[in-house]
Amino acid sequence: MSELTLYNTATRQKEAFEPIDPAHIRMYVCGPTVYNLVHIGNARPAVVFDLLARVLRSLYPKVTYARNITDIDDKIMKAAREQGREIDAITAEFTQAYIDDMAALGVAEPDLAPRATDHIHPMQSMIAELIVKGHAYEAEGHVLFDVKSMSDYGALSNRSLEDMLDGARVEVAPYKRYAGDFVLWKPSAEDEPGWDSDWGRGRPGWHLECSAMIAEHLGPSIDIHGGGRDLIFPHHENERAQSQCSHGGAQFVKYWMHNGYINIDGEKMSKSLGNFRTVRDLLGQFPGEVIRYALLSAHYRSELDFSAALLEQSKASLDGLYTALRQTAALPEQAVDIRESAGFKALMDDLNSALAISELHALAKSLNRAGEAASPEQRAELLALGKMLGLLQSDPEAWFKGEGEDDAEVDALVQERIQAKLDKNYARADEIRKSLQGRGIVLEDSKDGTTWRRA
Repeated sequence: MSELTLYNTATRQKEAFEPIDPAHIRMYVCGPTVYNLVHIGNARPAVVFDLLARVLRSLYPKVTYARNITDIDDKIMKAAREQGREIDAITAEFTQAYIDDMAALGVAEPDLAPRATDHIHPMQSMIAELIVKGHAYEAEGHVLFDVKSMSDYGALSNRSLEDMLDGARVEVAPYKRYAGDFVLWKPSAEDEPGWDSDWGRGRPGWHLECSAMIAEHLGPSIDIHGGGRDLIFPHHENERAQSQCSHGGAQFVKYWMHNGYINIDGEKMSKSLGNFRTVRDLLGQFPGEVIRYALLSAHYRSELDFSAALLEQSKASLDGLYTALRQTAALPEQAVDIRESAGFKALMDDLNSALAISELHALAKSLNRAGEAASPEQRAELLALGKMLGLLQSDPEAWFKGEGEDDAEVDALVQERIQAKLDKNYARADEIRKSLQGRGIVLEDSKDGTTWRRA
């Protein structure tokens, strides 16, 4: 079996994956801040690290994958004020919406989904530890991390302190010892959510939340920490600082992994450009499997140009794969271990999903070329690699027919057309074909009979 290699943001190179404990792999990925429907950029890390978890589970006896829910944040508070709703109602609604949307993309629920508000005490304990060790200080109801107290602060993002301040959105405040110091705890107004603490009533800083949840559920050191490239600085840099300084310098994360940005129709996705695309909107236009395929069609570290053309191309590609499965549906089920296959070897090389997908098509082409001589092993390998990628999980007939309420009517018309042809009533048979074609129904005649699909 080939060796799993991963690109480590911390070292800026691909490395052989050598787990801290081969008997138990620990992975954490930053999840959503739940105040709105998630956009396609939020979906990319969910899909990418779902795929990585699948690969890891095929290699190691135990994998614990945690992906958090940020349910206390200034953005959530702002949404609650603007909508005149309770914070709990907003976070409950959009947490469930996120779970539903990711499920539609074939993303399995993580082993752990810790919520920030359930971990206030561990956060306060971490702050107290940082103060005792001289890495944090209290100032005017705030507690701040002293970035100059950590000798290699900036190592993850490869920036000096001066570089971090230059052009960065740093809150200028007179109570800070240094402008780059970041908040661990901040005071809450009477009408804002808050918790009692040794530093007054307040709430945690965003960076602190992930550090505390990781320590609570996975321990001081984990194998893999993932997220979008936009999180490298300041979020992950600050997570690393808090965690290592509170745990006596122990390495926090062995392999940092970050997926690339998504561009919409050639432009970087941003609120200012108004080109955000929510997963929910896209699901109204395409099956979730099409969106997943599109997200995996490029290497996770590269930028991805997301467009209607990409989704249409992804749908057509999946149609081709399902056609190969449909034509070999009569073959018996066969178990197969794909870990020596070319497709799996592509995934072992820094999760090269684009190459793995090309191997899917090579397998489908082989099936089509073999025709009636296709073997159960060939079909099983296509299905097994598809399952690893989270693709080809639908019944081929159901894939082509979609979810129309008129399936029974279409089936009846197809049967009427078959009978019309038997009766040599070709005018009626052609009339039915044209009528269905006008409704977006494609008929496919073969020696085995007639099947139909939605165009």
